[in-house]
Amino acid sequence: MTDMPQNEGGSSLVRNVLFAVLGAFAVGMIIFLFQAYSRIDDLERKQAMVQDEVNKKIKESDLEKNAQIQALSNKVGMTSQELAKRTAALKADAKNIEKEMDTKLAAQEEQTKQQIGAVSGEVSGVKGEVGKVKEDVNATRSDLDATKAKLERAVGDITKEGELIATTHDELEVLKHKGDKNYYEFTLKKGKEPTRLSTVALQLRKVDPKKSKFTLYVLADDRKIEKRDRTVNEPLQFYTGRDRHLFEVVVNTVNKDTVSGYLVTPKNLASGLQTQSMK
Repeated sequence: MTDMPQNEGGSSLVRNVLFAVLGAFAVGMIIFLFQAYSRIDDLERKQAMVQDEVNKKIKESDLEKNAQIQALSNKVGMTSQELAKRTAALKADAKNIEKEMDTKLAAQEEQTKQQIGAVSGEVSGVKGEVGKVKEDVNATRSDLDATKAKLERAVGDITKEGELIATTHDELEVLKHKGDKNYYEFTLKKGKEPTRLSTVALQLRKVDPKKSKFTLYVLADDRKIEKRDRTVNEPLQFYTGRDRHLFEVVVNTVNKDTVSGYLVTPKNLASGLQTQSMK
């Protein structure tokens, strides 16, 4: 019988929602940064235009000044003193124009710096919001992990129905007293003959204590069912018998060469068989 993976629908849904929130914030921040950089680029273009205007006016002023000087020089009767005064006046006008343009340019640069500072502040605010969202996601994830650790229900590999499982001997005793199923405790050793429990037998094939994983065979109805690379407290379910009864195996501890756990069978199944080595 083919095994099916453990259902983790609940946790996958929460992770998908959290990843969607982070994705939305990331897209929003990218759009905002793109708009901010566009504004900065526009301000830089305006500043370049102002500088070009300054250079143009200075050049035009120089040309006009030279033309006027030439015209004055060509006039008959203009004295050297008058020519010098006119030249000085033109130079003064050029300086005034240059000063005026420098003032405008400085004002434009200051405005650009202020706008860039405002954009940087907004970007920092967005980064702060993203950081807060990450903190909230981490907190939610921690709460989810804590909640999962407290859950008393596990999902089987066949029925996909939640089943109460015991992780310790005391918890198993509580389940036994509920009286709705039969419980058989076992300890399997790697390399040994199959161990019979109720109407089936179990045989340990491989153990990985570091990863708390194991592989075992379930012998039932003249068939050998392999449960490969399973983990501690994972319900392993299978059907057996003419009436297709549902059995469940849970391994609570994994050691170097042994595993320990219990077998669950329906209450109405014929019981009374003692645990013994299967020949």
